[in-house]
Amino acid sequence: MSSRNTQHALPGATSVREASSVQSVERAAALLRAVATARGPAATASGLAESVGLNRTTTWRILNTLARERFLWLDRSTGQYSLGFALIDLVGQAGDGSIAQGAMPVLERIAGQTGETAALAVLRNRELTYVAEALAGAIVAVTWQGRPVALHATSTGKALLAFCEPDEVRDLLRLRSGGRLQRFTAATITSRAALADELSVTRERGWSECRGEFDESAWGVSAPVLDAARRPVAVLSIWGPPERITVERFAGLGRLVAEGAEELAGR
Repeated sequence: MSSRNTQHALPGATSVREASSVQSVERAAALLRAVATARGPAATASGLAESVGLNRTTTWRILNTLARERFLWLDRSTGQYSLGFALIDLVGQAGDGSIAQGAMPVLERIAGQTGETAALAVLRNRELTYVAEALAGAIVAVTWQGRPVALHATSTGKALLAFCEPDEVRDLLRLRSGGRLQRFTAATITSRAALADELSVTRERGWSECRGEFDESAWGVSAPVLDAARRPVAVLSIWGPPERITVERFAGLGRLVAEGAEELAGR
């Protein structure tokens, strides 16, 4: 594709706009928008280049830069790009107030139905932080609102990781080659293979569980709030002490939290 065609294919430029804009930023923005809606071959570098009207070399350089900064994720087995966690991280930081406010009716209903704490967490600076919480009036063993939690040792974190790509899981956990996961309690999963197995089960059933793996007094279940591309943008959880959140309740609470997360996704 010639440079002349490239210029004509870009959205409507006037001399005034060209003087007040940065072309590389415009191109990056155009590619991000294209990736958000592209599926299959259209999400490859060549497909995206055609979509936005750029030559392949320029497209590849911009895509590579966005992937390094985690705004995009590249599936190397297919060559297809999808939106990365840096965007979700930014949304979580910028939209905490509106996200929390919009989730409160669902959290309050679930807390009332279960008699337990219902909470919503979002990603901030590569950490999950609870931004909203509804209490049912029962005595709460622990509250995590406003605090980050370990990803591999909580149902909240495992619900997020289960819907991430393998490279993203390693990045979020900051795993080094051969490194083990940090232990917090006797129940903490420290084996990467065991964690991978649990994440697989979580993906299949749609919700995760925790049996005092981060704090012995906190047991719970969680489900991811997914966007249209099946990417997690938040996590909905039900927490309580092991005296109330028993293994026998996991399945029922899991279905309830998954339904709540799906409702939030629809909003």
